[in-house]
Amino acid sequence: MHLLNRDPNLRSVYIHTPVMVKEVMEGLKCEPGKIYVDGTIGGGGHSLEILKKTSPDGQVIGIDLDPQAVYLASRRLRDFKDRIHIFQGNFKNLDKILKEVHIQKVNGIFLDLGLSSYQLESGRGFSFMRDEPLDMRMGEAGVTAYDLINHISLLELQNILRQYGEERWADRIAKCIDRERRVKSITTTKELAHIAGNAISFKHRPKRIHPATKTFQAIRIAVNHELENVETFIGKGINLLKQNGRICIMSYHSLEDRIVKRGFRAGKEEKRLCVITPKPITPSREELHLNPRARSAKLRVAEKL
Repeated sequence: MHLLNRDPNLRSVYIHTPVMVKEVMEGLKCEPGKIYVDGTIGGGGHSLEILKKTSPDGQVIGIDLDPQAVYLASRRLRDFKDRIHIFQGNFKNLDKILKEVHIQKVNGIFLDLGLSSYQLESGRGFSFMRDEPLDMRMGEAGVTAYDLINHISLLELQNILRQYGEERWADRIAKCIDRERRVKSITTTKELAHIAGNAISFKHRPKRIHPATKTFQAIRIAVNHELENVETFIGKGINLLKQNGRICIMSYHSLEDRIVKRGFRAGKEEKRLCVITPKPITPSREELHLNPRARSAKLRVAEKL
């Protein structure tokens, strides 16, 4: 049963405000009669705007690894009927998904790589603000955060925190986790946040973020293979665009942004892409006032030659 069916409070969460929606629509060059992909459909906010902009006959292929996202988006966009096709799956498999609907190439592709509000509220341990089981899977398969935290080697844990969290205190945090898990398994977000936070001395703790933020980011990225998925996707995405089609990717931390920047640059060097945004687009001051969570968003856009 979907979490939304069990918790009516989550029914309002999916009506979220999409980040930089105006900039995304301009980046995609949304026009009637064309086909667009929303590879991270979430609650359907960006897809809804694409469908409005491409009325009366534009189409959207929506994809999300999270079954709750598929449920939410399907509910929100049900009035668009045959103009929207939603799949549960990984955007890195876009080529296979398009074959299912007998589409060879599309006019635009969009990815929003951030966590959505409903995921933070989902009870799967994405946030250290609540005491929840250590899951962190965006989908239903694969290892959990609990598996990684309790079973990988100390060296592997150090590497994950250093590479995916860019955590200055990776070795110290990993050693503290290792010491605790030798006594008993670490099972909840509260436990992990407490261990990671206390591993950093008070005078060295970051001022603007919780001291466990980078640890949680690193574990989540490792659980979901997030960086590998983006890297795999960019090459495929370029091939699946029609001439003059646009690819727009919104990232929220430097690791993702570097991969997108590098992928677009490679496409430019291969004369397959024209990079529309030499520097990423960031939210306006007005948007940040209304939606502070958008503060780290960076949007890059490229066009197929």
